[in-house]
Formats: sequence, structure tokens, C-alpha cells
Amino acid sequence: MTDFHQDGRAGIDADLVRRLLADQFPQWADLPVTPVKIDGWDNRTYRLGSELTARLPTAEGYTAAVDKEHEWLPVLAPALPVQIPEAVAKGEPGQGYPFHWAIRRWIDGDTASRDTVSDLTGFARSIAEFIVALLSCDASGGPVAGAHSFYRGAPPEYYHDETVEALAVLKGKIDTDLAREVWEAALASTWDRPPVWFHGDIASGNLLVQDGRLSAVIDFGTSGVGDPACDLVIAYTFFEGSSREAFRSAVAQDDGTWARARGWALWKALITLAADRDVDINRQVIDEVLADHMATRTP
Repeated sequence: MTDFHQDGRAGIDADLVRRLLADQFPQWADLPVTPVKIDGWDNRTYRLGSELTARLPTAEGYTAAVDKEHEWLPVLAPALPVQIPEAVAKGEPGQGYPFHWAIRRWIDGDTASRDTVSDLTGFARSIAEFIVALLSCDASGGPVAGAHSFYRGAPPEYYHDETVEALAVLKGKIDTDLAREVWEAALASTWDRPPVWFHGDIASGNLLVQDGRLSAVIDFGTSGVGDPACDLVIAYTFFEGSSREAFRSAVAQDDGTWARARGWALWKALITLAADRDVDINRQVIDEVLADHMATRTP
């Protein structure tokens, strides 16, 4: 069995998708198969004609999302204010490809960015509206946070060792004492209410816009039920100033949840910066998180 993730996603290409369609979904075998312009790491996505997409996990760790999304996307969709992926069919391993895979309905839209979003403050409110609607969905029987969600929705303590190691690597490069204080504040807080739905990766790459406004939220692979703090991270990675305050006000979460949100944002920025990747972006996120934490300190 090929490890597609370790082998740089080798073997996943348009020809494989054509062969899988011919074997398993002959009704779509004649559709043109083209890679999408902006693709992720966890999955490779191909457009099938004008109406469908094929989404293939790149490693075994990402395959749990196929069944989860196939079951729960139809349940969540009616309660959410914007479009989310529509599960059309679920594929089986075949043609040398070892994992289950998904066919979804194509969603039009541009990936969210400072260039494609016309009103950042309005956009922040729209994201908050989506999160609040998701929180209100019935979580009964939903997938409890764990390995399938890469522990989004669980306490951030799962990533404590990684965070401590990153802080050691970055000593002298950032204010590691203050960063450690932020992390300890995140660990000291807990979600003490019933579990709720979370998306797990509300980031610009998973947000689509049309005419400058939020039109869809995609990629529910890390979704589940648990603590929603991880869904607030976009406050530090995409918003700032008035747009962050609009988001904070509209999403209406308590101080403890924001402490854990800062922990989630800090963890990811620390480990990425420690690996010397996306240096400027992650330094900025760390600075924003530390400044926001400082603002919460009592005189």
C-alpha cells in the first residue's frame, strides 16, 4: 500500500481519478477531470465537469473525514447561513489507491483574501454568524473531538509538548516568557458546558466569497463536537482592529474560550515559526496574540 502523504502525494492525479470513476461511477466517467487551482495538503481535489468534484485523501490519517462528512454535512447544511459542501457519493479504494474518497457538488466562489473581501468588518460578522449557527446545531450523536479532528475541539493540552519544544527553539527570537503565559492561560481554562459543533479549520483557504461577501464554508474534515475555541483563531490570522472587535462582539464567547483560542493560534504559529516556515506571517500572528493577551491583564 502506497503512503501517499509520505511520498509527496505521488500517484494521485487526474488519470487515477478517471480510472476510479470508470470502475465505480461510470455515469460520470466521461466528465472532464481537472485539478482545482487552489488545493490543500490533506486532500487532492479535482473538478468533474462543471457540477462535481472528486476529493481524495493523501494519507490514512485524513480518511476519517470521508465518512464523517458524508454522514453529517447533510444534517448541518439546513441550519447554516451559507453554503457548505454537499456530499454526493463515497468512493472505495481501487486502482492502487488505498483510501475511501468523496464526490461533492462544486461550489462557485473565490478564496477569501484581503483582495477578494470587500468589507472586512462585515465579513467578520458573517463568519461569526456562521459560527453561532453551527454552535446551535444539535450535537447529539456527533463525532466527539479526537484523532479524527486532529484534536481540534479537545483541550489544547494535547499539543503541550509541541508548544514547549517550539518555545525552546524560539527563545531569544520572540517573547517566550509572555508566550508561555498565554499558553498556560489557555491550559488553565476549560469548556465546562455540553459539547457543541465546531468546524475546526475556519481559515481563509476554507472560506469562499462572491461579490466580496462570504458565500460558502468548505472542508469540514476537522469538524466535530466539543469545545468551539479553535474556531476563533481566525480573529488573529485574518482580522485585526475593528474587524476583530466586530468578530469578537458578534461571536459572543466568554473570556475562557478566548484564552483557549489564543492558545490554539499561538500553538500553530509557534510550531510553524520554529520550523522556519512562513516567518513573517507567523511572527505577526504571535505578536497579535501576545498583544491581545496583554490587553486582558487586570491592572
